[in-house]
Amino acid sequence: MNIDLSLLHSHTEKEIDISGKYSIPKEYYENTDILNLINIIVSGKIYLDVDEEDYEEEKDYIKCKIDGIIILEDSISLEPVEYPFSIEYDDIIEENCKNNQNSLDIFAFLWENIVLEVPLQFTKVEDLKNFRGDGWRLVSEDEITNSNNPFKDLLNEFEKE
Repeated sequence: MNIDLSLLHSHTEKEIDISGKYSIPKEYYENTDILNLINIIVSGKIYLDVDEEDYEEEKDYIKCKIDGIIILEDSISLEPVEYPFSIEYDDIIEENCKNNQNSLDIFAFLWENIVLEVPLQFTKVEDLKNFRGDGWRLVSEDEITNSNNPFKDLLNEFEKE
C-alpha cells in the first residue's frame, strides 16, 4: 500500500496522517519465524523537514507509534504464543521504503521496524517439570548454576574474596 507524498512535496499539505490499522501481507513474513502479525495499529504523521546540513534539501520525516502483536512459536513448547510490541519512530524515512520520490510503501516501512522487534527466543513456559522424557529433562539456567555445578564451591570461594 502506497502513501502519496506529492501533496506534501508540493507544500499543499503540511503533514500526512498515517494513523490506522494495517494488515501486513503474509509474503513479508512467510519465510520467517513469525506465524502471524495481528492488530498492527499506527498513529502518526509524515512531514517535511529541512536538512540541517543542507538547507536547500527537504527530507521526509515520520513520527509515529506502532503497536501490535507478533504470533511466534514458543521456544520450548513449540505452541503459538503472542508477543506484544510497541515501537516509537521519529526519523527520516529510509530510501528503500520509497517506491519513488512521491510515494511511501507503508508495508515496507512497517516491516523494517517490526522485524527488529522479533526476539531470537521467546517462551511463556514457567513450569519446566512437564518437559521430560526417557532419560532427559529440561532444566532452568538457575537450576544448573546452583545445584549441579561442579564449580559451585569454587564460585563460593571466589565470591568471598
